[in-house]
Amino acid sequence: MSMWEYANPRQFMALTDRVLPWVTALTVGALAVGLAWGFFFTPDDYKQGSTVKIIFLHVPAALMAINAWAMMLVASLVWLIRRHHVSVLAARAAGPVGLTFTAIALATGAIWGQPMWGTWWAWDPRLTSFLILFIFYLGYVALWAAIDDPDTAADLTSVLCIMGSVFAFLSRYAVNFWSQGLHQGASMSVRREDNIHDVFFYPLVLCMAAFVLLFVMLVLLRTRTEIRARRIQALMARERMA
Repeated sequence: MSMWEYANPRQFMALTDRVLPWVTALTVGALAVGLAWGFFFTPDDYKQGSTVKIIFLHVPAALMAINAWAMMLVASLVWLIRRHHVSVLAARAAGPVGLTFTAIALATGAIWGQPMWGTWWAWDPRLTSFLILFIFYLGYVALWAAIDDPDTAADLTSVLCIMGSVFAFLSRYAVNFWSQGLHQGASMSVRREDNIHDVFFYPLVLCMAAFVLLFVMLVLLRTRTEIRARRIQALMARERMA
């Protein structure tokens, strides 16, 4: 079966009917175990004390803020090239979810940064690009709400998504581009010796997996809602014409 068959709303709804209960159960389990492990069963850091445990919220939220935009970019490109409505509805569904993850990452970063850097905010390259990404998220969500014609809204938000991808990319790699920034390097790397200590590494991996599952679950739920809303609008339009 081709993946493009799931661009059909009926196929998508049938698939997610089967998948969602499993994804939801995995999400709840992974979040409960990962956050409990990270916050209650890891020691304080010898330098940062208990504030280091914000890592179990901050890093997964920041990861998904960037990857959510990447998913929106792919879905928007599919819409612009192939005009599949499910793809652009999935992008629309991901917008508020990504916005929330970005807000969590900014808030937890400020809370973590204040005792470490002595300030709630600094115009660090990664922080600044992340703030701009947050503004793009706000613009994306607002643009969908501001335009009545769904196809026009889909076209304009897809273009906005392509533009905002620059800042999603910078948010991910700003530490590598500008070494003079306050923000530390990545907490995880393909080189094992660059990773944080195992006592933090394993619960962090679980929390990251839990946030990925949470994102998938929320996007599937919101996409199903968007499809139902589009069906209701179509039925109402038919009734007005009848």
